[in-house]
Amino acid sequence: MGANFQRQFMETTIQYIDRLVALFGTKDSLANNLAKAVAVLFAAFLLWLVVKRILTALENRSFTFRFLRVRKELFAVFRKMAGLVLIWLVGLIWIRLLQVTAIENILHAVFILFVAGPIRTILIVLLEVLERNLAERTETNLDNIVIDLLNKFSGAIVYATAAVIALDVLGVNVMPFIAGAGVLGVAVGFAAKDTLSNLIAGILLIIDRPFEIGDRIEVWSVPTGNASWGDVIEIGLRATRIKTTDNIVVIIPNNEIMTRDIVNYTSISTSIRVRINIGIAYDADLPKAKNLIVEAARSADWILTNPAPKVVVRNFGESSVDLQARVWIKDARRRMDTIDYITDTVKTLFDKNGIEIPFPKRDITIADRPAKTDPDLKKMAASLD
Repeated sequence: MGANFQRQFMETTIQYIDRLVALFGTKDSLANNLAKAVAVLFAAFLLWLVVKRILTALENRSFTFRFLRVRKELFAVFRKMAGLVLIWLVGLIWIRLLQVTAIENILHAVFILFVAGPIRTILIVLLEVLERNLAERTETNLDNIVIDLLNKFSGAIVYATAAVIALDVLGVNVMPFIAGAGVLGVAVGFAAKDTLSNLIAGILLIIDRPFEIGDRIEVWSVPTGNASWGDVIEIGLRATRIKTTDNIVVIIPNNEIMTRDIVNYTSISTSIRVRINIGIAYDADLPKAKNLIVEAARSADWILTNPAPKVVVRNFGESSVDLQARVWIKDARRRMDTIDYITDTVKTLFDKNGIEIPFPKRDITIADRPAKTDPDLKKMAASLD
């Protein structure tokens, strides 16, 4: 559709140029035609001054209209586009006046390639306006990521399209190039299957959104002894970056993330329930121990009172009654603080109130039995005597 529109536009423009050239007359001498070409160039220069003046006036007034509040680069692109169009029109008129139509298609192709740059700049500016007016007003980061992807790929798309159209204008059959590009794409796909796999996984992450930037998730590929969870700081095309609570940035390939279970602590809300295992001796006062654990939980201001903290008996261990404190906290990022605080406070309260925290015990019985004498040993001792 784009090529047909471009072809119709050029054909219509050339028709009007032919009518204009017919008014000048092309059967004059070469000197007269050159003089007419210079006059056309002068007229184009005057027209360029008028267009530039209009664009400058619009730029000065754009700040008073909300719809036209765009960057100054956009008006610079408009000036460049106007200049390219005028050069193209002057070139067409010169070609018709000097009757060198053999290079007309070359002029069209060069014009298309040069116009691709301003079009890409206009697209980037419009994407920035869209990001400022739409993406920043949304609660999620999906719009920002999608616009960032469009910014990265817009140049390749515009220039590739311009190259195909330019080749078509020159009369080059682009189908073999497209077929060759397809074969090359398959070869590159096999050679860079891991990269493409990460790219596809990154797009799926953006669409599916199992987590967003700022979410706290579980991290499975961290050095031994380091924190196993962190905050998502970037979702890229190839990999996702997560900063752990040890301030270590872990870069995980997207295809690896898509094949694992994703534990998101802040997807629904920042509140989570924390479980702390505590053991007491079998002869300890169980109701009193439960009350002390609840008292320890209520002494922390970040632990929610609704739902209220509770303590349950989970198991009868080898040397202890295994209890579990279950508390809700406001911020999932304070999970380890909660475990540390309750464990420390419960230890202090148990010591004050005589609640024993048991440790594994083993009873060893030593039996005193008379030694037995082997008859063979007696015979060996007698022979030695």
